[in-house]
Amino acid sequence: MSATREPLTTNRILAAALGLADAGGLESISMRKIANELGVQAMSLYNHVANKDEIVDGLVELIVGEIALPSLDDSWKAAMMHRGNSAHTVLLRHPWAIMALITRSTAGHRTLAYVNATIGCLKEAGFSYELANQAWNAMDNHIYGFTLQESNFPFEPPDYAGTAREFLPSIAAEQYPYFTALATMIMEGRYSGLHDFEFGLKLILDGLERHLGAQ
Repeated sequence: MSATREPLTTNRILAAALGLADAGGLESISMRKIANELGVQAMSLYNHVANKDEIVDGLVELIVGEIALPSLDDSWKAAMMHRGNSAHTVLLRHPWAIMALITRSTAGHRTLAYVNATIGCLKEAGFSYELANQAWNAMDNHIYGFTLQESNFPFEPPDYAGTAREFLPSIAAEQYPYFTALATMIMEGRYSGLHDFEFGLKLILDGLERHLGAQ
């Protein structure tokens, strides 16, 4: 007696697509590859999803659903810090999702709830809608940009000192004195060279607090 095959569902399709995307980016997703992952014929997928675009929309919803919503129970700065750290952590797990987030023209329930909670937290703190929109975009620009850089940086943190030691002799110190001084600090272990996500986010939040006071 053969084992009963698990029914094909939209959730199973999205789970398979998520595994492919996490392993190889959005370009690794195709109806054929998803079908192969699930052990079904590609045509059977179309009973549940219209096309690859609909799958990517569903994946964006999954990723946004992993990000913590800002709470009105916290101060707005604490809520935005928590939101930023949560988004950064989630997008490091799924770095391909950043481009999908910023290029999709559709928004599902989870995405709308995420945006609404962000705007609502800022509005309830006293931000005008105009300033809340600027604030939201400034924070997301930092989150997306920092995460992209961290995900694609050519060296791992433990390699910083060794990399500096390797390349420093090829740099003309008299021509690039400030860069050389910084690289020397990293090489000698006096500074880690690690980029700090919260440093940039705090700068933005402190600046927004001044704008809120002057509003």
